[in-house]
Amino acid sequence: MHPQSGLKGEAMEPIQLLDHHGVVRDDHELFSWADMSVEFAKTAYRYLVRARAFDEEARLLQRQGELALWPPASGQEGIQVGSALACAPSDMIIPSYREHAIADIRGHDLSELIPVFRATRHGGWDPRAHNFGLYTFVIAAHLPHAVGRAMAFDFDARRKARAERDAVVTYFGDGATSQGDANEAFVFAASAKAPIVFICQNNGWAISVPTAVQSPQPLVYRPAGFGIPALRIDGNDPLVSYAATRKALAHVRAGNGPYFIEAVTYRMGAHTTSDDPSRYRTKEEEDYWRRRCPISRMRTYLREYFNVGEDFFTEIDDQARELCEHIRSFTRANQPGQPATIFDHVYTTSHLQVERDRVRAGQMGGEV
Repeated sequence: MHPQSGLKGEAMEPIQLLDHHGVVRDDHELFSWADMSVEFAKTAYRYLVRARAFDEEARLLQRQGELALWPPASGQEGIQVGSALACAPSDMIIPSYREHAIADIRGHDLSELIPVFRATRHGGWDPRAHNFGLYTFVIAAHLPHAVGRAMAFDFDARRKARAERDAVVTYFGDGATSQGDANEAFVFAASAKAPIVFICQNNGWAISVPTAVQSPQPLVYRPAGFGIPALRIDGNDPLVSYAATRKALAHVRAGNGPYFIEAVTYRMGAHTTSDDPSRYRTKEEEDYWRRRCPISRMRTYLREYFNVGEDFFTEIDDQARELCEHIRSFTRANQPGQPATIFDHVYTTSHLQVERDRVRAGQMGGEV
């Protein structure tokens, strides 16, 4: 039994290809979807370490008063890195607000994530640049939007008579499954057979509410009620995260409709920096999950199966430190833009009401 409140009494063990001792398990059909090469393992490890270093640097910057808020992602890197590496560049990824590793994999300079948390910008980056949407802070509000984008992909594929569809992959937490927006998204996706992969990062806690309080049964059972197939995987295993996402993407690209992945993972830090997890969870629980760290198991895998030397790990650590220095310098130099920029991207074309608001803001003292 997992010492995590959200997993007590659950009968379905998450699928693993790499256990927390760094031992490969080849006894599941997902093994055929995996990439077991040293090249993949090195790439995944690089992104895992970068994500952890960036996350810790941003958390420290918030504690130093440089950021207004930060949502830590440490512990959840496995599902993010594995699944993002399985996506094609043309696939659209719609995140929630904790998918820092995925932003890195999609090609964003991670400093682009900083301004919205420093309260110097309302958005953050151009979603069109790398097919990676803006962070959404209203829980589950992005899921119907993600389904709409997938329906548009499907329409384009049918109109152009393409054999293979681009897909949408969207991420959310276990807490989001209790929101009406999430369930409406499942209904529309199933009805329209939209090419979308729903990835639920079940980190055990919806802020301070354990998953078991929200759902007496594993979340992987819920999609069946909408006619959506689902898998339950070890979200701290990048290998199975990659394999499961590849299988799910093949399913949706073939026109079979949506797919759901429940990735069982753990949020090692607070929900956000305004939260104190010591008030609702135990040290024993945290120690249990610390021993299942995705970075540690990949490091062991590289050493034991491929005899990767220390020079590689030293190089990755040095690169992570350089990233942190870049983030620190960027953050401290980052200043708000002109107030009038709030009106620049409301609509794609000129809009009379927006222009009136722009003029009104100027009359009230805002620079235009």
